[in-house]
Amino acid sequence: MNKTDHQILNIALPAIVANITVPLLGLIDSAIVGHMGGAAYIGAVAVGSMIFNLVYWVFGFLRMGTSGMTAQARGRRDFAEVVSLLVRSAMVSLTVAFLLILLQWPLCELMMALIGPTADVRPLAATYFYIVVWGAPASLGLFTLTGWLIGMQNTRIPMAISILQNVANILISLILVYGLNMKIEGVALGTVIAQYVGLLTGCFLLWYHYRKLFSTDDNGVPRTVRIGPLSAVAAFLRVNRDIFLRTLFLVAVNLYFTSAGARQGAVVLAVNTLLIQLYLLFSYFMDGFAYAGEALGGRHWGAQNKEAFYAVVRRLMGWGVAVTALFTAIYILGGLPFLHILTNEVMVVEASREYVGWAWLIPIAGMLAFIWDGIFVGITQTRGMLQSSFIAALLFFACTYFLMPLWGNHGLWIAMLVYLLMRGLVQSYIFCNRIQNNKIHHYGTSS
Repeated sequence: MNKTDHQILNIALPAIVANITVPLLGLIDSAIVGHMGGAAYIGAVAVGSMIFNLVYWVFGFLRMGTSGMTAQARGRRDFAEVVSLLVRSAMVSLTVAFLLILLQWPLCELMMALIGPTADVRPLAATYFYIVVWGAPASLGLFTLTGWLIGMQNTRIPMAISILQNVANILISLILVYGLNMKIEGVALGTVIAQYVGLLTGCFLLWYHYRKLFSTDDNGVPRTVRIGPLSAVAAFLRVNRDIFLRTLFLVAVNLYFTSAGARQGAVVLAVNTLLIQLYLLFSYFMDGFAYAGEALGGRHWGAQNKEAFYAVVRRLMGWGVAVTALFTAIYILGGLPFLHILTNEVMVVEASREYVGWAWLIPIAGMLAFIWDGIFVGITQTRGMLQSSFIAALLFFACTYFLMPLWGNHGLWIAMLVYLLMRGLVQSYIFCNRIQNNKIHHYGTSS
């Protein structure tokens, strides 16, 4: 392995470890509520978690936008801008968080109407929501902090925060539920407390490792944080706007995929839910390499080092092909046994045999999109991300319209694979025909 490979792995591997801790936490929460004496508790946590996963996913631009711009500012050694970016992003994060708290009642009612939980689940899910929503400042603040650290090529601190936060969540929830008999309130409160534990830990580690960066410049002069100039603020908002709109298309596709499966019956819904776990598992690994693209690609782009930038792109593509080949082989050989681990419902496992072949193709269809997303975030070519997601979403809905009446759930899976593949292909076209043919520019000077 060369120097670029080592740099990629130093960023990707801690990020992968942090990603893997997320589903483990969900499993523990499910196990805790699974022993409360009623299926409604399991459903309530599932609904509540779905709401916040969806809401926070929509505001994921707070992480991605911050990482790319920070990486570029670091590359051109504009450390005053590096510090200012953290402040700008934190201000946006806190504003969004307080709006979520302020609008919690209409938001809860809207999400309950969209999800439609049963009468016994709804009040428990609402209880969970109205407690966990108070963790919004911590969760969105961590988005900002994580994005900034990725831009600084540091994924070890986010990994440590994620592990500590998840361990704290498990321990606190166990104490509140089984020690204080708080039931659903205990699980929710444990989540909120753990979120603030993660934020406070992150702030401490940030200050410990970067306090000199925040206090003085290279000449020892006290550093002044700049919220402006207006052009920089406008560029920050433009980048985040594009990512926000792009995320809405992703959310629409995923929600429709779930609802279209549900309309085909409980068995098909269960099959699709299980098979999509194979996509999520692949995404945990590929996101690590996407983070490397954000950090290293953005740094070299900001430094106007074309040779190093294209070396990162080539090596990331190489790692993407290797991971794709590995996961494709694992899914072909072990996909069905993995489904047996997730469920013992014989009818669901048998029905999945008919569709598991589509899941084998997920890594092949999705690899390019993951790698290009990382690169595009790093160089803040967010308009290209938005355009690719828009075109891919249009094709997804067109495929479902024409193919599902003919082939049912097979048509739905074909549409999903076309969607994943098209995102990567459109971004490849944009990179080759728009980015490579233009001079390197910074996020504040061109879109």
